[in-house]
Amino acid sequence: MLDSYRLQVRFSDCDMMQHVNNAVYLNYFEEARIHYFRQMLGTDWDWKKTGVILRKNELEYLKPVFLHEPVEIFVYLKHIGEKSFTLSYEVKVLNEVKTTGSSVLVCYDSVNKCSIPIPKRMKDALSKLSLKLEQ
Repeated sequence: MLDSYRLQVRFSDCDMMQHVNNAVYLNYFEEARIHYFRQMLGTDWDWKKTGVILRKNELEYLKPVFLHEPVEIFVYLKHIGEKSFTLSYEVKVLNEVKTTGSSVLVCYDSVNKCSIPIPKRMKDALSKLSLKLEQ
């Protein structure tokens, strides 16, 4: 079982309405991905040779998140293909879903500057994520 990503909302994350600004959620998703990849692949993974690039992000804001709330982000595998995969996210405060989203990531060799098939070790690691189907 993989640990969810818990974060502390920073004062600078909030806007004039005193809730987390919409643009900040993309940073939260990135931090959550890194947290999950570290658990799944360790710290010795060669991200230059067998990395990922972001192709697409989608977000849906359901309810605001405020400064002192305990935020927890869950990452799920939504789809896996030959060279790309889609992760979905749930941002929760005390088990209540506040924001959802997804990211399409393409496996990429930044040394040779080309997309690559998902490496077996990464594909196996992604299978550790819970599958999140369309709702």
